[in-house]
Amino acid sequence: MKFIETQYGNKTEILKFPDHYVNLAITVSDEGITANAEGKKIVAAGTILGGGVLEDDNALAVKASTDENGSNAEGILFNDVDVTHGPASGALLIHGFVALDKLPKAPTKEDKAALKQITFLK
Repeated sequence: MKFIETQYGNKTEILKFPDHYVNLAITVSDEGITANAEGKKIVAAGTILGGGVLEDDNALAVKASTDENGSNAEGILFNDVDVTHGPASGALLIHGFVALDKLPKAPTKEDKAALKQITFLK
């Protein structure tokens, strides 16, 4: 029998106005995620994701990237997702007002241009 111990903490709130937003259900990929000191692979809330999830329900959400054509960003991860044991369910913010100081990494100008329905506020 396998037991997994889970420790819970406070949720990271990325929204500036938590009463006005739209999320989509997604599956977050575990590819390219490095384990932390405890051996867990956590994709942090506020991570900008892409991967074709808006067009394909079966696509895995991956960290957004930027090239000469712009960013492939499609949304922002709403809550921390533990992908230690493989791809896991999450929520992708596609519309709302996000506090810049709550994000793990500032969005690039290409990310901001791709995320047309998300407003970034200080």
